[in-house]
Amino acid sequence: MSLRKKIADSEAVLNWAARRIASYIRMVHRNTRWQRIGYGELDQLAAAGEPVIVVLWHQRLAQSPYFFPLDKGRICSITSAARAGSMVGRVQKLFGMDTIAMSSHKRHVALSREVLGLMKQGISIGIAADGPRGPERVSSTVPLIWARTSGKRVFGITYSVRHGRELGSWDRLLLPRPWRNDGVFLCREWTDPVPRKASEEEIEALRQSLEDHMNEITAEADRMVGRTPWSPPA
Repeated sequence: MSLRKKIADSEAVLNWAARRIASYIRMVHRNTRWQRIGYGELDQLAAAGEPVIVVLWHQRLAQSPYFFPLDKGRICSITSAARAGSMVGRVQKLFGMDTIAMSSHKRHVALSREVLGLMKQGISIGIAADGPRGPERVSSTVPLIWARTSGKRVFGITYSVRHGRELGSWDRLLLPRPWRNDGVFLCREWTDPVPRKASEEEIEALRQSLEDHMNEITAEADRMVGRTPWSPPA
């Protein structure tokens, strides 16, 4: 193993990097004037111990530790087992979130069983619907399957800031400026019912509906802070 790989895989180095990223996230949160919109119902459910499914776009992960009311309930984030996803999980754990690493070796049935077991314990589930590798803003059917099986409610959550830049990654991750900023957290329930015996055509229509819902609330958050909303590539 090369020295570079040893350093990159070092627990001490990874934990140091996670703490630095967490410090940046806290600094952004502390130095930004936030609006928190649409959280009334989610706050009540979390306080009552009623788990939900939280959906976000991968592009808006940078403030994900503040998406859910951790002072009222628990949430488990589904992350990738790859190096970048593992780092996301380390950072989120520093904020008090639970995480599950989703790897290519773990069968979807096994993952779903684990997720449903957590929800039975009153733990909400958070997932980037277009993660871990995209395509950008194309929702998977995973949240729908979990909603169908568990019967739990689905909330789309996003954030935006007035000052920030999009990185050159596949998801164009939004990186906020960590000082003198304005931002918004926006939460809105996706209310389409998912039938227990939905056909493939119905699942595809619901997947598109969830994707549209996430794009609509993210565009709304962007407009609130004066950002130009995302538009799909031509």
